[in-house]
Amino acid sequence: MLPFAAGPAQAIDTRVRNQLMKLTPEERLEQRCDIEAMERISRAKKGFRPDKVIAYTFGDPKIDGTMLKTKGAVFRSKGEWYRLSYRCEAAQDRLSVTGFKFRIGDRVPHREWAAHYLYD
Repeated sequence: MLPFAAGPAQAIDTRVRNQLMKLTPEERLEQRCDIEAMERISRAKKGFRPDKVIAYTFGDPKIDGTMLKTKGAVFRSKGEWYRLSYRCEAAQDRLSVTGFKFRIGDRVPHREWAAHYLYD
């Protein structure tokens, strides 16, 4: 697991914040954690440039208050999909991430994309 849990996450911009506030608390948590995942993966310096994260592709995320755990997530980078698991903890407003750990898994073979609604 890549331990990028040190220090608080960077703040999101006003436009994103306003859009997130229109969601239910659970949806807001999932979306905020997906945004955090993209930022953390980008900083992992492994050559990834994520442009999309889906928390539920290979299994439903578990939400407990302000914590989200998923072992069935994916992210897209440079036109390829990769498996992802992460644990994300947020503040009560679900806009600030207070803890985050993740693990990048294998590339998802193209032959599996259609079955999991993945796209270019």
